[in-house]
Amino acid sequence: MNYRRYSYSLLIIFCGVIALSPVCMAQKKSAKPHATAGKVVFFDDFSGKQLDRSKWNVETTGMHVNNERQAYVDTNATIYTVAGVAAEGAKNGALVLRPQLMPGFKTKDGQNFDFISGRINTEGKFDFSYGTAEARIKLTDGTGLWPAWWLLGTGSWPQCGEIDIMEWVGEKDWASAAVHGPGYSGETPFVNRQYFAKGNDVTQWHIYAVEWTPDELNFKYDGKLMFRVNKKMTGNYGKWAFDSKKHLILNYALGGAYPAKINGITAPYNGMPASSVELIKKGNAKMLVDWVRVTKNK
Repeated sequence: MNYRRYSYSLLIIFCGVIALSPVCMAQKKSAKPHATAGKVVFFDDFSGKQLDRSKWNVETTGMHVNNERQAYVDTNATIYTVAGVAAEGAKNGALVLRPQLMPGFKTKDGQNFDFISGRINTEGKFDFSYGTAEARIKLTDGTGLWPAWWLLGTGSWPQCGEIDIMEWVGEKDWASAAVHGPGYSGETPFVNRQYFAKGNDVTQWHIYAVEWTPDELNFKYDGKLMFRVNKKMTGNYGKWAFDSKKHLILNYALGGAYPAKINGITAPYNGMPASSVELIKKGNAKMLVDWVRVTKNK
């Protein structure tokens, strides 16, 4: 099982990577996922009373990766489902990943953390190659918070390939997408920000998607193309790592290398200020997921 999240800070587009900047509009109405061409091969609208473990694994790790400040644990305090008003507009309910302040939390291997959080994946339960993976997500504002929606292969990183559909590090007017593979990992040149219109930032519902073909990756936010990477582009750096199967991941990290490189904050935690600690303490830092869907061409 992979526990890796490698940081990067270059949000500059190199070597002909296609980056587009359409204005993303908030998804104000909760509805069924819009119809798309192809066969639905995975779907979860989190309408059950708890996480469907026939579809998802809960990861537990105390590893210090990217200097992140959380330990991932398996508890209803950090991973749970909600319905009604608590779902904030998600008609059939929503998944919630919510970090918790827990000073001195000790993992089984003896490491200490001040925060616990949630990370889930579909490895071994749903792995796929080629198709469209999308999720409808809503976030809460907070500097240095680091929720993400992404795909990862099995095996050694970065040879296994990583597709970051949506990462957010606390700058509420933008989210980013990226790819990592051999020769273009960590400080990957293949990364792009999507800036949102005022009033339609990450605190509103948005659909974050990637269309994955044998030759390219097309990232779309609210149905509009914001970034494209193809095999020829990555070939200038290393092997195309996107022919093998990947699994889905949703996680909520805190602080660490990527947020710190964006915001420059070093205390009280690397990449995360006291205001965000207070937000977590009050239970107000969370990631809501209305639904996740994967479709493949018929």
